[in-house]
Amino acid sequence: MALVDPDQFTGEACSRIYIAGRLREAQHVERVLSAGGIDYFVEIEKFRKPLLGVIPREYDGVAFYVAAAHGDTGRHLLVAAGLRAGLVEDEDQ
Repeated sequence: MALVDPDQFTGEACSRIYIAGRLREAQHVERVLSAGGIDYFVEIEKFRKPLLGVIPREYDGVAFYVAAAHGDTGRHLLVAAGLRAGLVEDEDQ
């Protein structure tokens, strides 16, 4: 399982589970999801993070999407691997 074309998820609900702000972080997410047998696709998206803890800034990040049925499993794997900073909670809850 690995990076797939978003068209492979046509007609299937998808969940955004993580937004990585750095290349190393994105590569770590890829390794964890691939090792866990979860297909995913990525898109470049904007995210906000405070500069110096106070000034809101907008950055480009890599958003990871999985089939909604695998969202909780993907999040669990990422947390277990120490990837919490860009974790996106289930938006349907």
